[in-house]
Amino acid sequence: MPINESRIRDLAGFKGEDAPVTSLYLDVDGRRRIRSRDVELALERMVRPVRERHHQAGQTSVCADLDRIEEHVKAGIDRSHVRGLAVFSCSAHGFWEVVELAVPVRDRLVVNHTPYVRELEAVVAQHERFAVLLVDRQRARLFLFQQGELLEKQEQFDLLPRHDDDGGQLGKDQVAGHTAAAAHRHLKQAAAAAFALYQDQGFDHFVLCGPDEVTAEVERDLHPYLRERLAARVALAVHAGGGEIRRMAEDVETGVERAREAAVVDRLRQAVGSGAGGAAGLDAVLEALVARRVETLLVSEGFEAPGWRCRSCAWVGTLGRGCPLCGSDMEQVSDVVEEAVEEALAQACKVAVCSDNADLDVMGRIGALLRF
Repeated sequence: MPINESRIRDLAGFKGEDAPVTSLYLDVDGRRRIRSRDVELALERMVRPVRERHHQAGQTSVCADLDRIEEHVKAGIDRSHVRGLAVFSCSAHGFWEVVELAVPVRDRLVVNHTPYVRELEAVVAQHERFAVLLVDRQRARLFLFQQGELLEKQEQFDLLPRHDDDGGQLGKDQVAGHTAAAAHRHLKQAAAAAFALYQDQGFDHFVLCGPDEVTAEVERDLHPYLRERLAARVALAVHAGGGEIRRMAEDVETGVERAREAAVVDRLRQAVGSGAGGAAGLDAVLEALVARRVETLLVSEGFEAPGWRCRSCAWVGTLGRGCPLCGSDMEQVSDVVEEAVEEALAQACKVAVCSDNADLDVMGRIGALLRF
């Protein structure tokens, strides 16, 4: 099943305390890494320097994590449906979680006191539920996708009347009238089937595919809820192959996600510009998180920065070593941005990981819409 916010929050809530957590993200997409050996070599390149570093430091738990991760990957992955792999391990505490994804991820290996979940947050943010209806005057096909996985598939076929179906008793004009009526019923049923799917399983966006004159007629019969969710009309034939349909849905989804990112970044830019309701830049955002003022955290994909975290009171910042809140000695962390993401999740904030958004990059690659 697709990864969801609940499972991510459960992962983020695990604390290694006296032993760190090893988090692996591995691209296993067969379109880029054709052989299993290609996947294993990519893993070896990431693991080798990390193993040497932690072996010299005497961190046996991390070395055991890496051994188990390598064994899991070499045992084989069903790459017919898995394109991305996330593994979280803390051998010292018996913690082991594997997340198989139908979408690719960027290779990454992180050792930290908690699971590195920002990549999973990006997957959830960028891959909502999409319903796709392909239709012509006789056939309708309905698909439901989430995070690259096909969750539901339905099909209906309605033969249209022909002149010789009744032995030639009806004239051509009468047959044409019956054919038009039958086609209209078919299209109404297709629209009703899409709404029934929405009622049964729910989805965020809807894509309508077929000839222009057919999709225009279907659109008139759509329930208002579906019209609100109509993300695109695509001239894709009803008999298109499964791979072509999936790629089309992914392209539409990418466009929707970029538009949503642009909208939320524009809200942030306006809030920061007005001096109320927004914070931009690492220090300002961390200060707002500590004050529990953040409603939505925005982070540029790939943004990292060193910093400090207090284990006593959860203060996070870029300067240490004494905690400005409780006076305790703080722990230096390699990526305080990931600490910010974890803290935002713990506070039930929304997290938006934005890809290639120049406006957010200009504001410091991190920002926050504030509750107050």
